[in-house]
Amino acid sequence: MTARRKIAPAIVVEGKYDKIRLENIIDAVILVTGGFQIYKNREQLVLIRHYAETTGIVILTDADAAGFQIRGFLKGAIQRGKVYHVYVPGIHGKEHRKRTASAEGLLGVEGIDDAMLMQALERSGVFDETPPERPDDITPALLYRFGLSGAPDAAGKRQALLRALNLPLHLSAKGLCEVLCTMTCAAEFAGFLRRYLPEPEEGVQT
Repeated sequence: MTARRKIAPAIVVEGKYDKIRLENIIDAVILVTGGFQIYKNREQLVLIRHYAETTGIVILTDADAAGFQIRGFLKGAIQRGKVYHVYVPGIHGKEHRKRTASAEGLLGVEGIDDAMLMQALERSGVFDETPPERPDDITPALLYRFGLSGAPDAAGKRQALLRALNLPLHLSAKGLCEVLCTMTCAAEFAGFLRRYLPEPEEGVQT
């Protein structure tokens, strides 16, 4: 199996199968719009804007009209930060998991082969970005160590932290770890929490 290539920017795709497809070839944070649901999902937009302003964001939507509509919406919604637009070719066909083709008969991101996806990403310049030097060492185990997971009041602490950071309140523990990796590292985590939470207690869980 070919090793996945790591990129610094996060990637925005339309659906979960697009995400699964990309995870086979790219090592990156991948966010899902849920198609047109992104129009009403303010929390997901907050997260996308955060990545645009920190790591940069890649917009990778399908080649059909709906994909371009979602791309246009995101382009207008992201006012600051770095945005890469990656385009896949309009290839007629049907994904294996689907019973019928899409309305326009075009393959979505999930149906594009590895070589074409990599070529599209390379053209956008995302591989020219140097991945951050900061280690990706904010893990669920670290959240547990600081009482942000597994403790009776863990949910409340996570909610307080998310509010302080202006992040989506329904962000999963894994998602929170990914975002925190763009802000701090394990060695600085205690000090980071002190700026946003009252009296963080290291070692609450042993």
